Amino acid sequence: MTAESTVPSPGGQPREYGFSPVSVIPPRGAVGGFRFPAGQRTTARRASWLPLVAVDGIAALATGQALGETQRHPLLVVALLLGAVGLNTRASLYRPEPVPAVLDELPAVCARIVVTWCTLAALLAALSPAGALSARTLAAGCALQSAVSCAGRGTVHWRRRRALVLRPRTALVIGPAATAQRVAAAFLRHPGCGVRPVGIVTDQPAGGEGLPVLTTGEEVQRALIQNSVRAVLVVEPPSARGPLLRALAEAGCTLWEVDADSPSYDRDGHHTLAGFSCRQLSVVRRRGSVGKRLLDVAVSGTLLLLVSPLLLVCAVALRLSDGPGVVFKQERIGKGGRPFTLLKFRTHRPVDAHEAATRWSVADEQEMSRFCHFLRRTSLDELLQLWNVFWGDMSLVGPRPERPYFVGKFSQTYPGYAARHRMQTGITGLAQIHGLRGDTSIEDRCRFDNAYIDNWSLWQDICILLRTAAALVRSTGS
Repeated sequence: MTAESTVPSPGGQPREYGFSPVSVIPPRGAVGGFRFPAGQRTTARRASWLPLVAVDGIAALATGQALGETQRHPLLVVALLLGAVGLNTRASLYRPEPVPAVLDELPAVCARIVVTWCTLAALLAALSPAGALSARTLAAGCALQSAVSCAGRGTVHWRRRRALVLRPRTALVIGPAATAQRVAAAFLRHPGCGVRPVGIVTDQPAGGEGLPVLTTGEEVQRALIQNSVRAVLVVEPPSARGPLLRALAEAGCTLWEVDADSPSYDRDGHHTLAGFSCRQLSVVRRRGSVGKRLLDVAVSGTLLLLVSPLLLVCAVALRLSDGPGVVFKQERIGKGGRPFTLLKFRTHRPVDAHEAATRWSVADEQEMSRFCHFLRRTSLDELLQLWNVFWGDMSLVGPRPERPYFVGKFSQTYPGYAARHRMQTGITGLAQIHGLRGDTSIEDRCRFDNAYIDNWSLWQDICILLRTAAALVRSTGS
């Protein structure tokens, strides 16, 4: 389940041993003095979903009243209301967009109204043929409800866009000075996006014109309070600013990852602000993560008990065939850029620490013993990672962890690679069950890993574990 094969490191040779832009996150609460005093926390203004629900409800009731269906079929009107609201909720049409526009959602709203009317008309014709709706009534109902609903939604969205222009959310831009100033200038030129940058957060001060540059935690804290900052635009890999982003999120700021270089079209889960492709970040602990952790502890603990005899046999056989040093330890990067020590059975021996850290895999793999080949072919060398899962360094399911050097290289080369560290790394994942192991596309892994995180559910984890188990059984010929 690792990305290891005998090939040179991608991207050429390292400039120097140990190069990695990935931050090592210090303990919580020790973030360079960056803390918020009690009573000074900001409150992010969020658009309510109630006006849109009310508009759809009014549209259903008004349509039923206008067509005279309220008296003939009172339950039909109730079903219209519930059907429209239910379908729109499932389609996330009550989750406000950063810059709402009725034309963007018009096809989805009208399509769900038509589906609701046709479904109810079919049920009514089947249950009570005498009271079936005529084709004229059906067409009129779809058209009238769509018109009223879209007109109401347009009014709600217009008021919200006007409020964004009159009272924009103040924001900080985090990233390299030149890129951050460029992104901030673009947002200032487009006030309709409702975000007004007031400062740049970067490591090194930069001269020239532009917004004030903040380089210390105290400056960030002061700017946050004085300007009532409620949004943060991140133009660098989020893993490089884990502690600061977590503190800002807990203070009530909305975090946006801004892709300052790539085009914004055809990117699932992304919004467009000031012409940039933006994705909302979540660095605060998710409610579902408790269930994920319980699953990890239960499954890894049970498996460790069941396979402990097998682990002992593998360790003894490996000691006899390859000598001392049965356990292989290597630094990997986990959630939020935190390093941890990954455990495996040793199936090969690097020439030195430099090769182990900066080569995609170790040379002379063909010289491994038959038993080591067996361990790797059956993935039995990965079993020790159950200890990583049990102690909380990893999860059963998640993006595969990589060495610091390659995290740095891949984060610079492949868009979305750094975003994989939003969630705990895992033994297996969505990319692995789709064949992305060994010497396969890093870009494809990014896409699958981020899709897994964006659509995470406990059931998805269970399905991935079952498919992984089935693949392991097939690989052993059972």
